[in-house]
Amino acid sequence: MLQRILDYAHFLLEDSVHPGDVVLDGTAGNGHDTLFLSQLVGNNGEVLSFDIQEQAILSTEQKINENNVKNITLIQDSHDKLKNYIPEPSTRLGGAIFNLGYLPGSDKSVVTKPDTTLTAIQDTLDLLKPQGLLVLVVYHGHPGGQDEKEALLKYLSKLEQKEYSVLRYGFVNQANNPPFILAIEKK
Repeated sequence: MLQRILDYAHFLLEDSVHPGDVVLDGTAGNGHDTLFLSQLVGNNGEVLSFDIQEQAILSTEQKINENNVKNITLIQDSHDKLKNYIPEPSTRLGGAIFNLGYLPGSDKSVVTKPDTTLTAIQDTLDLLKPQGLLVLVVYHGHPGGQDEKEALLKYLSKLEQKEYSVLRYGFVNQANNPPFILAIEKK
């Protein structure tokens, strides 16, 4: 059976992320991916979870508290500042996920932007360990979403194939700009 977009994003990360890893959720949103990553890295790992919106941080914090999770650091800042929060310069990320677009149930005018997203992607790729995976879930059916989508596709299509493998996964027969996945594996 074909997997839904978010299920497939998680499936991909299950092979990349290992107990004890440091991982990144570049867009905390409502905390679902943050908690998923927390389970993958276990008690000895760490999740760095970013969002610029206080509402997203509070929602994720509530989920963390409800689940009594201790291995997550919430950061209310833009994901393009992630290098400022990496615990040690030698840290290598086991994996990362970004849900690009806007926070469901919130102000739809607050969206991820191509310039900060591309900076965050480059920084994440620099920090990934070999065989590490960055998964981007691209929601592009909102104002500005097409610009971000095109910038991503242009940037990722130029990554050196000797260093990275890039996958696109999505459904082509769904209406209303269905989301899709871009997954980048560091070789």
